[in-house]
Amino acid sequence: MSHTVGMISLGCAKNQVNAEQMLYLLRQAGYEILPDPDGAELVIINTCGFIDSAKSEAIDNILAMGALKQEGSVGKILVTGCLAQRYQQEILEQMPEVDGILGTGSYYDIVNAVNQLLSGHAYQRFDDINAPVDETGRILTTPEYYAYLKIAEGCDNHCAYCVIPSLRGKYRSRKMEDLLAEARALASDGVKELIVVAQDTSRYGIDLYGERRLADLLRELCRIDGFVWIRVHYLYPDEMSDELIDVLKTEAKIVKYLDIPIQHINDAILRRMNRRGNSAYLKTLLTRLRNEIPGLVLRTSLITGLPGEGEAEFEELCAFLREYRLERVGAFAFSPEEGTRAAEMEHPDSEVAQQRAEIVAELQSRIMDDYNESRLGETMQVLCEGYDPEEDSYYGRTYADSPDIDGKIWFTASRHIKTGSFVDVRVIDTYDGELVGILEEDTNDDCE
Repeated sequence: MSHTVGMISLGCAKNQVNAEQMLYLLRQAGYEILPDPDGAELVIINTCGFIDSAKSEAIDNILAMGALKQEGSVGKILVTGCLAQRYQQEILEQMPEVDGILGTGSYYDIVNAVNQLLSGHAYQRFDDINAPVDETGRILTTPEYYAYLKIAEGCDNHCAYCVIPSLRGKYRSRKMEDLLAEARALASDGVKELIVVAQDTSRYGIDLYGERRLADLLRELCRIDGFVWIRVHYLYPDEMSDELIDVLKTEAKIVKYLDIPIQHINDAILRRMNRRGNSAYLKTLLTRLRNEIPGLVLRTSLITGLPGEGEAEFEELCAFLREYRLERVGAFAFSPEEGTRAAEMEHPDSEVAQQRAEIVAELQSRIMDDYNESRLGETMQVLCEGYDPEEDSYYGRTYADSPDIDGKIWFTASRHIKTGSFVDVRVIDTYDGELVGILEEDTNDDCE
């Protein structure tokens, strides 16, 4: 009888891919993967350790599994991911419920780690976080119709507020032939939306080929039959070449939704963040993208309350948002992370940073409402993700909505709509920040 393993994976899509790889290796070794950790002989908690809220979530999950362990509902607990890498000794010393930890350079050792723990031995391993990326299979934890393709590991940007390079190592691109082989396998398994991710996708290839090759990679991905949408996340603004912009503009499968993290717009704050480019460059780039890519939806992430951000700098950020009206914005209050340069700077009160993040969120909600209103009367391609019997409505996403980040569109239909299929939906209303529609073919019936 095979041993049972449960998995809880937290944090970003890049971390989720590592979880999927670990599950694949365990299944290959004969372990049974349970859909729920309750009842498992061993539970893996694949953690994020990027900011305070992520650390708190990871710790809460460890404690919750520890409580189940005390009740006898789960056996061993193995902690992997960024929190394990960042707080190696602290976890073992302060969390006695944890039986083993595995660093971000040691995912490949998951089978050995689980074997050791189930044999009654404590286990910890931390290999070189700068080692080449291991190529291995995955067990998808996303719905069958979409999947992430992680094209690189690590980061070379060294932003002043960020610990990622110390947790994930230097930037390491995967070989293009390996990526294309994985993408073809995903397409043959029924994946229709491919989401290209890395800490910085626009840098892809520079370490491996001596030049940026994201444009080439995207062209090849677009040639793979089966994909309907290809979505690109985390395009750093200073790495966006004319060739890349042309591919984003002209390739039909690439959805006109770009996630470009800018973090701020004030020049002094950008310098303190150690971000390349300045306000004038960012505004010129965004204007160019708007002009060249019709229907473009822009997403960005911002940090409020960074050391040096006074009222004037914050108002400049708000004025930028009001003028440029990015459709999707995530604002995060600055949290000083030990080991970063920003943590050593004199920083404003954390309440001020949080209040400013809330002001941005309120400002952005009005911009999003205006965007939704602008879609009224349009017919949009929608990826159906399910049916809610309580609402008596199907729900899905348009190209403007990335999974687990953005909103949904709710729509009615006179016939059954299969989850994972694409349909045309007429937008007829908005509700609570989301779109409401009706299957386009049903509106045609009404007109006859």
